[in-house]
Amino acid sequence: MQFRSLEICINARQSQKSSTKFCQSAGACVCFSLFILVVLAGRMKKNWLWIALLVSGCHSGTEHRQVFTVDHHLNARSQEPRVKMVVLHYTAEDNARSLHLLSQGEVSAHYLITSPDGKPSPAVTVYQLVPESRVAWHAGVSGWRGYTHLNSISIGIELVNPGYYRKGDRTTCTLYPPAQIDALENLLQTVVKRYAITPVNIVGHSDVAPLRKQDPGPCFPWHLLAKAGLGAWPDAGAVAQFLAGHSARDPADPRELMTLLARYGYPVTDPGSPGEQAGVISAFQMHFRPARVTGKADAETEAIARALLQKYGTAH
Repeated sequence: MQFRSLEICINARQSQKSSTKFCQSAGACVCFSLFILVVLAGRMKKNWLWIALLVSGCHSGTEHRQVFTVDHHLNARSQEPRVKMVVLHYTAEDNARSLHLLSQGEVSAHYLITSPDGKPSPAVTVYQLVPESRVAWHAGVSGWRGYTHLNSISIGIELVNPGYYRKGDRTTCTLYPPAQIDALENLLQTVVKRYAITPVNIVGHSDVAPLRKQDPGPCFPWHLLAKAGLGAWPDAGAVAQFLAGHSARDPADPRELMTLLARYGYPVTDPGSPGEQAGVISAFQMHFRPARVTGKADAETEAIARALLQKYGTAH
């Protein structure tokens, strides 16, 4: 009996055929066996056994190397994607300075979205500065929903914006241009789909590091992202229900509010500390009640926290 086997590897990414017998990437190659059967008289009935053996030998899950073979057929059940969340930032710099700092400095982000910067064209540019498979240095000391060291589990996106800053005797911020937010929404749609990121895990830097960061600030349109399914937002009816019988500005128990915020996901270490209360409550208000950021516990802030917990559940 004589057989001749021809193995063809098709690289799906480059759409090129190669006559090599080794598939270099099990995920990118699909192996086919084409058999030219030369049958000697009287042996036809047994040929199917040989064909079956040859077919089983060529499979996209096998990667041959010089001294060993890597088998990719099995996948462990106990695993999950590395990326679990997205952290949004502002740069507090202009386009050129932002690009330089994030590409040449000691901080980085996976993506940088430029600002139209007053130019006639509304177009913005999205720079991918770090592959999603690698860790960018954007979150620093951080925590969210029980996770810490968020650089390792997040995608960092920076938006060029002047930031949240002092102007005279008050703190102010700059609106994000519609073209920039449109680009962000488009980018987030792909990232969220790729990693099945839930709305509650699309957050700002101030949410995950509330005692030291303020970005993306109270001018960031979280409500618009939430309408597109790209972030958490409380239902107005639920807020009204929890607020019933109280004025929005009625004082609330700060320790109780801090407990609620910790349950939602904020990194709270000492709910009784006035400094920590001011930082965490301010971060929450910048995200969910940007019109009035006081850093103080009030009935409306507590109602919003309870509405979010009702809608999205507790972190732990």
